[in-house]
Amino acid sequence: MEQRKGVQKGFYEETELTKPLLLCDTRGNLSKESIGWSRHPLHTCNLKGHWLRKKRWNYWCVFNDKHLFSVTLANLDYLGVATAYFLDYGTKNFIEQSVLVPFGKGCNLSDVVRGDVIFKHKAMNLSILNEQQGTRIHVDSPSFGGQPLSAELFVKKVDKHETLNVVVPWGENRFQFTSKQLCLPLDGRVLTHGKSFDFQQGKSFAVLDFGRGVWPYSTAWNWAACSGTANGHIVGLNLGGKWTDGTGMTENAIFVDGKITKLSEDVVFSYDPNDFMKPWVIRTQLSSRVNIQFVPFYERIAKTNLLILESDDHQLFGRFSGTIIPDTGTPVQIKDIIGWAEEHKARW
Repeated sequence: MEQRKGVQKGFYEETELTKPLLLCDTRGNLSKESIGWSRHPLHTCNLKGHWLRKKRWNYWCVFNDKHLFSVTLANLDYLGVATAYFLDYGTKNFIEQSVLVPFGKGCNLSDVVRGDVIFKHKAMNLSILNEQQGTRIHVDSPSFGGQPLSAELFVKKVDKHETLNVVVPWGENRFQFTSKQLCLPLDGRVLTHGKSFDFQQGKSFAVLDFGRGVWPYSTAWNWAACSGTANGHIVGLNLGGKWTDGTGMTENAIFVDGKITKLSEDVVFSYDPNDFMKPWVIRTQLSSRVNIQFVPFYERIAKTNLLILESDDHQLFGRFSGTIIPDTGTPVQIKDIIGWAEEHKARW
């Protein structure tokens, strides 16, 4: 491991990791050596024990300037969830389907980021298979909003493309590894309701949220992410809040042309919780590295109340504009880049 040098007062001292390592010790508790962040996935998430508290998920979202498609497979220990949704920005046509299975039965999720994900069910089949050249995503459903769905997508692997990989430590028995991968190129299409929606390389992006950890029962978070082009550059942002407070780690980063700028400071999310569709302002707390406005054009509300499981998620899709400053020191102006921001509260 190597320590980041020259940390300014008030900023976090986040260790940059450079070698493969295990997330947990032999008891299933957090390995202290695994705490830090890296530019490429290095962790094997060898979760064990902690009955009902382990959480695993792979969330993929692909989008262009007209439509968006997302698929998630999650195993929450006592419940498995497979979800797919589609949004057409122009018509605001939104279709979502979720399949629930007790105790995560049939939810096959790998311990490593570049591992396969498979779920087979009469209501939805999905596979996320990693090949030498990239990741192949397949989803089919006989009744997606009452009509069949078939999605075939290929996310291309880009050599030396940097990603955000972070271990967030709440304590020895509560922790999370997250891999946020943005600005990924893809090709493919989604067929549903008698129409074909194409995602062409150069005009579309994919984002991965890979999560493995042991969570407290009650938690809340903000998350914002976007990918797009600005003045000939491919740029992206991953910004989070609330859930990392007090841990000494953040999931905040800027991406420009495949290079990451790790932000070792908190981010302030300013929005109206009584009207999430009003513009948001998101900025870094101690510096001017991020100062952007997010203007939503669609709100996805996902609420669940299953006794021990309660979730309230407001996910807003919209456009990001403003200024970001990567490690080069040269400000980059972004305008109307597609992405999302959310507030999520959960008891799970």
